[in-house]
Amino acid sequence: QVQLVESGGGLVQPGGSLRLSCAASGSSFGIYSMGWYRQAAGKQRELVARITNDGTTTYSDSVKGRFTISRDNAKNTVDLEMNSLKLEDTAVYCCNTVKFSINYWGQGTQVTVSS
Repeated sequence: QVQLVESGGGLVQPGGSLRLSCAASGSSFGIYSMGWYRQAAGKQRELVARITNDGTTTYSDSVKGRFTISRDNAKNTVDLEMNSLKLEDTAVYCCNTVKFSINYWGQGTQVTVSS
C-alpha cells in the first residue's frame, strides 16, 4: 500500500505561480512513475504531467512550457512547478504513482486561478 501526501495549492491570480508537492510513503522499489492529474468541475480527470524512473516526462499540451515536473527518487517525492497560470487551470490536482503496475492516488489539492 502506498500513501500519497500532497501539499501546495491554493488561490492565485492569473499569471501567477504555484508549486505542488507530493510525498509517497514506503520504498521507491517498484515505482515506475509519479505524476499529477487534475479534474475541473464538470470535466473528466486528465493527465497534467508525469515522470518515469528514467526521467522521461510527459505533459498535457495545455500546460507545456508553463508547468515543470520534477522528482526525487531517493525521497519518493514529485513536485509540479506551475507558472503563468490561467483561469482554465482551476481544478483539483491529484498526485499519482504507479507501483508494481498498481495506481495509487492522493486525496487532491485545490488550485484556483481567479482575479
